[in-house]
Amino acid sequence: MTNTLRFPAADPAAAAAFFAAELAFEADPDDVVRDLRAGTTAGFRLVETRSAEAFARLRIPGAINLPHWDVDETTTADWDRDLVYVCYCESFECNAATKGALKLSRLGFKVKRLAGGITTWHASGYPVEGGAAGTADRPAISCDC
Repeated sequence: MTNTLRFPAADPAAAAAFFAAELAFEADPDDVVRDLRAGTTAGFRLVETRSAEAFARLRIPGAINLPHWDVDETTTADWDRDLVYVCYCESFECNAATKGALKLSRLGFKVKRLAGGITTWHASGYPVEGGAAGTADRPAISCDC
């Protein structure tokens, strides 16, 4: 038996349910950038969940900054509960977006996590803002979380 098939594939109905659920929790950077470029961002808001310093260095245009450790009823009191908040952090190796999304969902907000974070976003050549945005080479992106 091959390593690939050592564990049998899921029933197609179970696989469909799993992958649909996965898409309910994550946003693809390609989809987000298409929406930003088309100006079709109604319904969602990007939330950078790293530190204010990391946000100042490099961020996705239009994103707001709320470090995950500051997420609470007070800091989100004026947020629109009809929006979906797409949290992002540094990369797959960072879990600040997961921590922020968890806290927001516990407060009753609809959330998704941006796959790959700012590292994947920037490496893909998508637009960024901030002090490091104008450098010729890709700046080092740090977690600060």
